[in-house]
Amino acid sequence: MKIVILDGYTENPGDLSWSGLEELGDLKVYSRTSLTNEDEIIARIGDAEAVYTNKTPISRRVIDACPSMKFISMLATGYNVVDVAYAKEKGIPVTNVPVYGTHSVSQFAIALLLEVCHHIGHHDRTVHEGKWENCADWCYWDYPLIELAGKTYGLLGCGNIGIHTAEIAKALGMRVITYDGKETEAAHKLGVEYVSLEELFTQSDVLGLQMPLFPFNTGIINKENIAKMKDGVIIINNSRGQMVVEQDLADALNSGKVAAAGLDVVSTEPIRGDNPLLKAKNCIITPHISWGPKESRQRIMDCAVENLKAYLAGSPINVVNP
Repeated sequence: MKIVILDGYTENPGDLSWSGLEELGDLKVYSRTSLTNEDEIIARIGDAEAVYTNKTPISRRVIDACPSMKFISMLATGYNVVDVAYAKEKGIPVTNVPVYGTHSVSQFAIALLLEVCHHIGHHDRTVHEGKWENCADWCYWDYPLIELAGKTYGLLGCGNIGIHTAEIAKALGMRVITYDGKETEAAHKLGVEYVSLEELFTQSDVLGLQMPLFPFNTGIINKENIAKMKDGVIIINNSRGQMVVEQDLADALNSGKVAAAGLDVVSTEPIRGDNPLLKAKNCIITPHISWGPKESRQRIMDCAVENLKAYLAGSPINVVNP
């Protein structure tokens, strides 16, 4: 079997092994493939039967041009880059990695929040630049420091990642509320309170977005909903950038309505130079790395191998277009 990986670098920049897939066939790994040049995508797939992608699109045209392709697997959870409906018409199962970054993503959400609260990176830089050495006082802080105990962490979404975020927030002494269409026993046991969407906006001191992208939540952080929030709310998003109307959030940051934002995602990635959040006040932006710890990426690798093994055994798993 010929196996092609179209964009393997972010999954494995060299600290993991492709050996599990190498054992299953003739493997060709491309570090990067054009996201817009379909001719290049088609040429690289060639006569491969199994194709792995992370962000490289596999469109109807690509599927038609690669008749040998019998199996597509994501090196991620999201699969919107593949025309899954057309793949189904062609009898091609598309699989994904449904759970791999639960702990790393929730950990990163809290890391963003703690950076907002303490600006550790900033203060470290000022110390190394000599500000403390030359300070008239024995200490200083350049931003207001925020204690989280007693404040309310509101979660838009309380699935696998949200529940772990809630656990950490609880350990910090926070009240945790959530809006989610599905209530879980685990959340109830932890003491998470389910509220309406309106209550989530009005009661949260910190609003964390931890939900997949759906039509109802696309652009949900907009000027109308921000107006319902507490003055000085903190917004954390390491879920999907498309949930945020970025100009509206930038305006709210610049006016002080939103005290700060910690973002690991934006609407267009890589970020564009004209993104208004780049110049907004008190906005921390990281380059979509919540999922990146080696442990998390190893789980992607393991699941990617198991997906192909299951397909070859005649019992595909993690199929998103059954």
